[in-house]
Amino acid sequence: MIARNPARWVLIGAALMMALSMGIRQSISLFLTPVTHDLALTAAQFTLAIAIQNAVWGISQTPISMLADRLGMRPMMVGGAVIYLLGVCTMGLANGSVMLVLSGCLIGVAMACTASSLAMTAAARAATEGKRSVTLGLVSAVGSMGTPIVAMSVQGLLKNYEWHMGIGLFIMLALALIPTAYFAGGADKLPRVSGNKASMSEVLGQALRHRGFLVMSVCYFVCGLNLIFLTTHLPNYLHICGLDPMLSAEALAIIGAVNIAGSWIAGWLGGRFPKHILLGMLYLLRSVTITAFFVVPPSPTSTLVFAAVMGMLWLGVIPLTGGLVAEMFGTRYMATILGMSFVVHQIGSFLGAWGGGLIFDALGSYDRAWQTGVLIGAIAGIVQIAFGGPNRPNEAPRAAVTA
Repeated sequence: MIARNPARWVLIGAALMMALSMGIRQSISLFLTPVTHDLALTAAQFTLAIAIQNAVWGISQTPISMLADRLGMRPMMVGGAVIYLLGVCTMGLANGSVMLVLSGCLIGVAMACTASSLAMTAAARAATEGKRSVTLGLVSAVGSMGTPIVAMSVQGLLKNYEWHMGIGLFIMLALALIPTAYFAGGADKLPRVSGNKASMSEVLGQALRHRGFLVMSVCYFVCGLNLIFLTTHLPNYLHICGLDPMLSAEALAIIGAVNIAGSWIAGWLGGRFPKHILLGMLYLLRSVTITAFFVVPPSPTSTLVFAAVMGMLWLGVIPLTGGLVAEMFGTRYMATILGMSFVVHQIGSFLGAWGGGLIFDALGSYDRAWQTGVLIGAIAGIVQIAFGGPNRPNEAPRAAVTA
């Protein structure tokens, strides 16, 4: 699976970097209730900071990916880890919505450097072509371990102490992020297989004419919308339903734990079946699962079952989209191309976080929010399956560039 020992360190670094980065980010929603209560903020004000974090992540992903492809991944990853540390420190110092928004901006930039796009690119370069899909699934699976560990640890602190203790844990994790980013950046030194000598501008032009890539990118919107809606608003939804606050952390932990298997299975299946069909099925199954959960009043049992099912469907899109891009365009400019598609994903994330808060503040219920997400998810799944396959002969040719 791994060509040489340096590649093994790249994969370990990428997996741990992703685990820490995603673990912190997906646990921020646990602070919604204590922070809004302590700082006298509304749900919409808190979720606006998360929405802006996701918007900044999306906006900065393409230019950061282009810099990583041109200047090297290590400086971008290590620099992003340092910015992450500044972001969580700013959150700890927040005394109102302005500081929370600033924290969101910093963390958004840091995520563009340390989360899935660059981590998957580093992993793809470190894996042999025949094992690339399953390797991406394995790295994504290990990266999922951060969510259950961080979520349960943070919630345990929030249950017994004031919320700044949770920020203290975030600071320690952000410090640990720096050496993992350094090891993942070793992908810069790995040899690359020669192929088409197309320039970055030529590859980007090919991507913008590639039907499969365009469909994948548009449908990626629903991934951001539904997942960020859940990670941001599930704790508050369970709170207003009168359930134990610890249940939300348990649910996030189960999502992350089960996603370890889900991501690996998605990568394994992606090496055997068409990735665009698997992506479409993921979107459809998410819509069905969300509907089943929200149509009845939640209970501890139904919440944990829902979390387990969603965990199987959570980050399986990462090895599938990464594998699709590597198949379409190779790995030379993979970070840049993934960054382009990620912009649409983060538009969905912005609407899922902030839109959910606006709907809740206006209507006192999340009903219209989840119903909208389910409808969009079903449409995306159908479109991905029907139109996201390989280009027909009369369409733009598949780009075979440096692997």
